[in-house]
Amino acid sequence: QVQVVESGGGLVQAGGSLRLSCAASGTIFSIRTMGWYRQAPGKQRELVAVVFSDGNTNYAEFVKDRFTISRDNAKNTVSLQMNGLKPEDTAVYYCKAVARSTWYASANDYWGQGTQVTVSS
Repeated sequence: QVQVVESGGGLVQAGGSLRLSCAASGTIFSIRTMGWYRQAPGKQRELVAVVFSDGNTNYAEFVKDRFTISRDNAKNTVSLQMNGLKPEDTAVYYCKAVARSTWYASANDYWGQGTQVTVSS
């Protein structure tokens, strides 16, 4: 099995910065993508940013030029540097790894428990 654990959330004023970290552990053969999603109260979970195993990235339009995702393949970790935070960025942020636990297993989605990010105005 694969476990995913996030850290780094908290309370910050508008315009401030936070860095989220996520680590995948357990029985891992390969990780295809690692990404960050968020869910605000009353809203659906949405993609924030994702990084592929080759280093390519994809960002939601609402975080471009403010957030940066980075990945360490050797450590199975991913980070999200969030700058210029806005009150509308307030949400629970979830890390997801798309991984294979063995060479013969199909890829599955593994989610962390989420970390709260609150941006005050």
